[in-house]
Amino acid sequence: MSTLTLLRSRTDLNLLSGIFFVILFAMSALTISTWSPVTAIGLSPLIVGIGLGMIYGNTLRPSMPAAWLPGIRFSTRPLLRAAIILYGFRVTFQDVAHVGMEGALISVSVVLSTFTLGTIVGTKFLGLDRKTAILTTVGSSVCGAAAILATEPVIKAESHKSSMAVATVVVFGTLTMFLYPFLYKAGLLGLDETGYGMYVGGTIHEVAHAVGAGRAVSEVAGNASVIVKMLRVMMIAPLLIGVSLWLKFRPEQSEEGSGSGKVSIPWFAVLFLVVAGINSLGIIPQSVVDSINALDSFMLTMTMCALGMETNFAQIRKVGAAPVWLATLLFFWVTCGGYWITVLVRSLG
Repeated sequence: MSTLTLLRSRTDLNLLSGIFFVILFAMSALTISTWSPVTAIGLSPLIVGIGLGMIYGNTLRPSMPAAWLPGIRFSTRPLLRAAIILYGFRVTFQDVAHVGMEGALISVSVVLSTFTLGTIVGTKFLGLDRKTAILTTVGSSVCGAAAILATEPVIKAESHKSSMAVATVVVFGTLTMFLYPFLYKAGLLGLDETGYGMYVGGTIHEVAHAVGAGRAVSEVAGNASVIVKMLRVMMIAPLLIGVSLWLKFRPEQSEEGSGSGKVSIPWFAVLFLVVAGINSLGIIPQSVVDSINALDSFMLTMTMCALGMETNFAQIRKVGAAPVWLATLLFFWVTCGGYWITVLVRSLG
């Protein structure tokens, strides 16, 4: 065996060792996410995964063989893109038709208004760098951790910035999951069950949180919340393409010098829509789709674990309190502004 072949074999083995290491963490996250105290507060395997990864990354990380690092990084980039593409099997265009124009208007209005507000306030008033502002904002405007993960490679953000953004999603998403049912049952919202479900799906951060808040009221509310939430998920692709174009053609130069040159289209976001279209045709058996979704959940959990491993608390501290203030502002906007958007759209319908 030649020296070159031996080196390649060793490199492949180290890559696989790093990936397998992440797999072990993801399996642990899936197990922990089934524990009663964890399910009670609606923490998905993704959130548990980044928590485990961050604990390891800030305690035992120096003991990990350096040769495994390519496997960790593989799980935060190529594996992530594949997982986002497969995420398209969770939505269908029939879902859009089911909630009609009302659900679509609520989703589009909340996403665009939240993203615009967050990026402007974050960069112009709170002094955040553009990447941190975008990541914090996209988590609130689209679909929590999954949106943050999808956006990170498009804007070439550092892992600790993504982790900070995910942390805000966890805090405020969990809060809204308990707050919304309380407001509804206290008679403070003035919405019927369908309207309440649309409000939940149009404003809550994580899919798991939206399911929990919707089902806490009724099955009707739960179904409406999931459908509208998945409409927001579908907006990942056009939003990422828009962000990519904006970073290329805005008047000022970007932090990475991307204000000129060839436009980088996030093709994995386009493929996400293609997969959603295929799923809409109903040509793939539901049992197969369910298996793909289970695999996709595991891949996303792996990505979150790897992201946590790459996160250092010292780096997060350097970011300061500004992202938390931005996330707080966005929480109040989606809760109050999203409510009035829902009421307005429902009244027009």
